[in-house]
Amino acid sequence: MKYNIIYRTTIIVWMTVKFIYQIYSFHIRNRIWDERTKQKWNNLLIKMAKEYRRNAIKLGGVLIKVGQFLGTRADIMPDVFIKELTGLVDRVPAMHFDYAKAILEKEWNANLDHHLKEISKSSIASASIGEVYRATLKDGSDVAIKVQRYRVQDIFHMDFKALKIVFWIISTFTSFGKKADLSELYQELIYVMAKELDFEQELHYGTYFKERYHNKSSIYIPGYYKKLCTKKVLVMEWVDGAKITDLHFLNRHQISSKRTAKSLFYFYIDQFLSNGYFHADPHAGNILMQQDGTIVIIDFGMVGEIRKQDTHYFKRLIQSLITDDYDNVIEILEEMNFILPNANKRKLRKILEHTVEMYEDGSMKRMDTQVIDQLMKDVRHIIKDQPIQLPADYLYLGRAISIIFGILVNLYPEADLKKWAKPKIKEWVGGRSITESVYKQIAKETVQPAFSFPKAMLNWLESGEKDRQWDREKQQAKLKHHYYLLVEITSFIMLLISMGFAIYANHFALAILETISISAIGIFFLILFASLVKHYYMIQSRR
Repeated sequence: MKYNIIYRTTIIVWMTVKFIYQIYSFHIRNRIWDERTKQKWNNLLIKMAKEYRRNAIKLGGVLIKVGQFLGTRADIMPDVFIKELTGLVDRVPAMHFDYAKAILEKEWNANLDHHLKEISKSSIASASIGEVYRATLKDGSDVAIKVQRYRVQDIFHMDFKALKIVFWIISTFTSFGKKADLSELYQELIYVMAKELDFEQELHYGTYFKERYHNKSSIYIPGYYKKLCTKKVLVMEWVDGAKITDLHFLNRHQISSKRTAKSLFYFYIDQFLSNGYFHADPHAGNILMQQDGTIVIIDFGMVGEIRKQDTHYFKRLIQSLITDDYDNVIEILEEMNFILPNANKRKLRKILEHTVEMYEDGSMKRMDTQVIDQLMKDVRHIIKDQPIQLPADYLYLGRAISIIFGILVNLYPEADLKKWAKPKIKEWVGGRSITESVYKQIAKETVQPAFSFPKAMLNWLESGEKDRQWDREKQQAKLKHHYYLLVEITSFIMLLISMGFAIYANHFALAILETISISAIGIFFLILFASLVKHYYMIQSRR
């Protein structure tokens, strides 16, 4: 059933519809937003996150990738939601070795023992797209072999179709169609995920980074065995190491956390400020530490690009922020396609000006987690009412900056980012004085991840705050109208699906399935009828 498009689409679409229904229903039933209501809201989020995680683990595919993305967004996602989704990163079910063996032999057009002396039948890492095994080549070289998961391309293309339905539902039954270019967002998500399915693309990126940083003694990037690499198989040098966040490992081998944090900071700031590719998935599992203190970077499946035009935009933004020219800031953001046409530019300008000036008075002398948490809360107010949407590469950039900042704080909480960043940014802007602007740049980079998040999920998770600002009577009527529309179209869709299963069961003489399907037809017909009647009387009562 996992590889059946009807089954997968039904689960994904039904889960989406149910979440929207639960959120609409919650706000209709809870008009007073007190502490008790907030607790009930958190409980609802936990329930939804648990259901999402269960379905993602069961189905894999796009749900895993989206879940991993949500689970890393500590800057804007509620803690209760993140807590339930973080397990998706490390607990993806392993693929059976027989599948991996079949793929390897097909891709190499030879038996395993033709190239390998031995290979572990238990994978050392399981991800939504690839499974990693440790092996030894005929010449005795230890390697890591990444094999594409069984039928992962089929699964992703099934889910792409389901995702299109999900985006249509979001556009039709929520206010996001006016606040976000959902069509563009869908195309970008498909493009981003499709790139990760091509291992030859990852080989290209890995080779690029190895050549770019081959002279950097503190950073090591494993080499690839290109003759054994294909679209579905990657063979790379095996490197031992612990996660960079393993402080016990650093202490045991007397590795300076300050020196490590500085090396990591300079490695990534060079990518963030320079034209070219940047490593867009720098979580702790992809950054390893060796006993001699060398930092090892692995997994280049997720890579973004900073073009020459992008650096030009960034420099103009910084210069405009330094001179407090917020009209120019808005103009540049428009040129970068950050702001959608229906945004209230005057209001957005005032909010940006107020937020940046608030952090000019010394509030950011300490870039600690409390300051960042407060900054994230302030940013939420900026994006709550304004249509702001980033292209995929900017989304990757913001996400990478956010993750690296978290790792740096964990490694060396006393890190003086102002001191570390000042010479690099001064060089980047052409030697101009930036004494008063460094913190503005850091603040801008830190808030970018929030701008990149799909507005649909953000609005769902924060609609309780927004509810206080809405006109009560008008909004409640609108919510009920959307609620009934949602119930009606969902019931109709499920009615059609149930009919399909009933026909299928009748054709193949599956008595139990036929009984269940017929019962479902009756239930969904009654729900549809009741909703149509209530909806009709609601409309009549408002005339």
